[in-house]
Formats: sequence, structure tokens, C-alpha cells
Amino acid sequence: MFGGIFDHQTIDKKIKETELIIASPDFWNDSSNAQKVMNDLKLLKGRVEPWRELISEVDDMKTLYDLGIEGQDQSIELELKPLLDSAREKFEHQSILNLLSGEVDKNGCFLTIHAGAGGTEACDWAYMLSRMYIRWAERHGFKMETVDLQEDEGGIKSTTIQITGDYVYGYLKGEAGVHRLIRISPFDANARRHTSFSSIFVFPILDDNIKVDIKPEDLRVDTYRSGGKGGQHVNKTDSAVRFTHIPTGIVVQCDSERSQLMNRTTAMNILKAKLYQHYKEEQERETAKFGAEKKEISWGNQIRTYVFQPYTMVKDHRTKYEVGNIHSVMDGEIDSFIDAYLQAQWKGLPSSSVDSSDEDM
Repeated sequence: MFGGIFDHQTIDKKIKETELIIASPDFWNDSSNAQKVMNDLKLLKGRVEPWRELISEVDDMKTLYDLGIEGQDQSIELELKPLLDSAREKFEHQSILNLLSGEVDKNGCFLTIHAGAGGTEACDWAYMLSRMYIRWAERHGFKMETVDLQEDEGGIKSTTIQITGDYVYGYLKGEAGVHRLIRISPFDANARRHTSFSSIFVFPILDDNIKVDIKPEDLRVDTYRSGGKGGQHVNKTDSAVRFTHIPTGIVVQCDSERSQLMNRTTAMNILKAKLYQHYKEEQERETAKFGAEKKEISWGNQIRTYVFQPYTMVKDHRTKYEVGNIHSVMDGEIDSFIDAYLQAQWKGLPSSSVDSSDEDM
């Protein structure tokens, strides 16, 4: 029944190889590397063990069903239904997880949000999106840190959030693109309906296995005094750091820490992540795999629309998946959209199409 869903032989071989490494007498001499290897082993086992448990559960249900048929016990249906529902839920979860097989899918990510044109209304929308992703991360028990925040009176102009946990990048990579908001603006005294846009960029946190070479002569480093709320919160030293990669024009900055050294380390990690994505996009530009991330933050380029008035609905224009409970979505319940996107990619559907019939939403 489950043949071909996962290459269990290859994974089993990797598990055995990893266990041999762990059994080495000097394995714990490098604690940092040891923790990474242990986590890799956990992820490998998470690929195969749940499937084997599910196969065992299905076999048990089949045996129970056969016994019920043989004994003409009609109550067997009531007994089997919750077991079947549980097995179906596990199957769907593992099927989604099995789609996350890319080189960096198992890593954490940097998620950047930029407000589009529209002043206060757009900045408020960017803030709402940042809260949505923070709530999603909290629901899954992932660690978060805001590494850059450019505030505005009505919200935020841009922010970068570091989210760490298993498969975070794999889950969130499909969120990259333009997100559109339609609502009656609380900032409009005439209570008119407004449309706002914000863009999402998602970059993987790179581990030691992936090298991104940055030449010193290609890097311009600027330090500056990070902003604060006044009083004791004002940073009196030039601790904030901005890196500009001259060949690509990519700019990153970090001002979350009081220590310039810590900000430099975080900014360098973000730069490496963006360069990795940049070069990967260049290699695959012909297939336009990452085209959605490069579109203008404006009408007609959105991947998803969030409608508050005159009705409530959230619709993904790539998969056509939609829900009516916008408040739960804004509270971080976006897994159904993530799953729909991953399934669509697995089936080979285009990732950046916008149905023209959605333009008047």
C-alpha cells in the first residue's frame, strides 16, 4: 500500500551510517557538531519510523475488520472509524513531510516582510503579516528572533524574523510573494475600502554543509547607531551593521543586539542565505521557479488575497485554496495553505499563476 512513498532503503542506510558515527569514542569531542549529527539522526528516523508505525496500524485495522466480517459484528464499523480517522491524519502529515526533500528544506529560515506603497495602511498590513507568522511559529514551538525592524507610526516598513526549527524553510518557502489586503481602513475617516500590499521573502538558514564564498573586496560594511524608543533604550554606540554585497547589490542589516559583533554575525548569516537564494534563482531562471519573489509589490502580482469586507475570505491564487475564517488565518492557522501549495508543487502545478477572475476581489 505504501510502496514508493519513501526510499526506506536509502534512509535506513543513512541511519546506520549516522549511528556508527555516534558510536565513535571521540564523537562528543566536538559538541556543536555532535548536536547537529544527533538532530540529523532524529530527522532521518522521522522519515521512516512513522510510516512503519502507520503500516502496522493499517494491518491491525484490516485484521479487526476481517474478524468483524467473519463474526458478522456490525459494531465493528463504530470501532474502526476513529482508528481510520487517526490513520488518515497521520498519513496526510507524513505525506506533506515527505515533500520536503530539498537541499535546505530541513533548515530554519529568515523571513522578511516589506510594506508596499500606501503609507500607514500598508505598514499596518506588514505588521499584521508579521504577527501572523509569529503566531504560526509559536503554534509549532519554533524559536524566533527579530533581527531587523524598521518601524513606522502605523506599523512597520520592513522586518526580518529568524525562525529556527525542523523543516521551517521547507514549510514557509511557498509563502514568498506578494500578499494583498482588502478591508475598510481604520485610518480612513470616510470608512472607504482600501487595498494594500506587502511582500514576503524567505531565505534558508545555511548550515556548515553549504558553502557560500564572499570575497572581502566584494563587501561594503557600514555601522550606525540603531534606533530606540528613547531614554535608557537608546543605543549610544554604533552597534547596528549593514552589509552591501557589491556584485549583486544585495543589502542586509541587523540592529537587534547591543553588541556589534553579534549583529555582524547575524547579518553575515542573512547575507549568505540571500546569496544562496540569489545564485539558486539564477541557475533556475529559465523555469521561473522563484519568479513570484521578484514581482512588483502591486496589483496583479499577489499570490494570496485577504478580504475583511464586505465578506471574509483568504484565497491563494496559485492553488485556488480558500477559507472563510480570516481571523483564524491571521492568528497563525496557515498550515492548510502551506499543505495545498506543497501538494500543488508535487503535482507539478505552476507556482505563480494568478487567475484573472480574482482581480476584482
